[in-house]
Amino acid sequence: MKWGLALIDIHKSFGALQAVAGISFQVAPGDVLALLGPSGCGKSTVLAIIAGLEYPERGDVTWDGESILDVPSHKRGFGLMFQDYALFPHMNVFDNIAFGLRMARCPDERLNNRVGEMLDLVGLSGTGHRDVNTLSGGEQQRVALARSLAPGPRLLMLDEPLGALDRNLRERLLDELRQILKSVHQTSIYVTHDQEEAFALADRVAVMNAGCLEQLDSPQTIYSRPASTFVARFLGMTNLLDGVAQRGASGSVVETAIGAFSIAGDITGKVTLLLRPDAVRLDKMGSVHLAGKLVGCSFRGGTCQATVEVQGMPLKFDFLANTPLPAPGEAIRISFEPEQALQVFSQA
Repeated sequence: MKWGLALIDIHKSFGALQAVAGISFQVAPGDVLALLGPSGCGKSTVLAIIAGLEYPERGDVTWDGESILDVPSHKRGFGLMFQDYALFPHMNVFDNIAFGLRMARCPDERLNNRVGEMLDLVGLSGTGHRDVNTLSGGEQQRVALARSLAPGPRLLMLDEPLGALDRNLRERLLDELRQILKSVHQTSIYVTHDQEEAFALADRVAVMNAGCLEQLDSPQTIYSRPASTFVARFLGMTNLLDGVAQRGASGSVVETAIGAFSIAGDITGKVTLLLRPDAVRLDKMGSVHLAGKLVGCSFRGGTCQATVEVQGMPLKFDFLANTPLPAPGEAIRISFEPEQALQVFSQA
């Protein structure tokens, strides 16, 4: 099988700062890969290397198996969409979308047809005459996307394109953006620090930390089985308990500050135990029970995040917003199934 884009052991430093340290991944034709991570983790540097705006110290960037490191940026056939859209304020919608086509000396008839196709694709038919300065944020985002897609890039790179939009509009456009990219079979890389955006949009997600790749998997796998404590914390799973694992009668037993827990597998030594916030219940149906005190609740719309103190340690759990919880300061008892709620990370 031929892969479209491949990064092979990419390294890049800026002075004493190692921005990218041995990054490797592939993006299949038609797939959307999200680069997810906090500010300063190296996402933008990776994007700049792919675009040809930066040159790596080691490693290679290939397209269909051929190196493109020596191919100038403007000849790589890649498109880039920025967070601020970078629309030309002196041009109307039509001329903004047509810009790349005119630069490529596209014949007028083909140009007109292509711009019309792009307006239809992004749901802006009949708006070609409009002044871009009169458009809403969502409309500007669509024009920027249409302009990026119009030349038919073999790879489209999107650098936090929804970051400037309000939450409601961002959530609505996420589904539309994925549908548009998939409808034209557009190979894409989407850079974001927002896990919800990455999970909603991408076929695969690459989680980055301090220039390294922590995990590359489907959104479902990353959420259900984070590969490291960093990934777990980044996803908001903060119930991480230091412990010591010893062999038990069946599997292993992990001793922690809040008790001992049996887990599957043959694990020994110092470990970190993750207690997932979304896998506990208030009834007594789970096989493992924990008693504690409710410290407080934080309303999150459809859910409520409860802080529960267990053996002096605050833990956070997610419940449906209509779950009847005791008042802060009162006793609370939770239960869970170990195979659903617990995950062990070895400590190096």
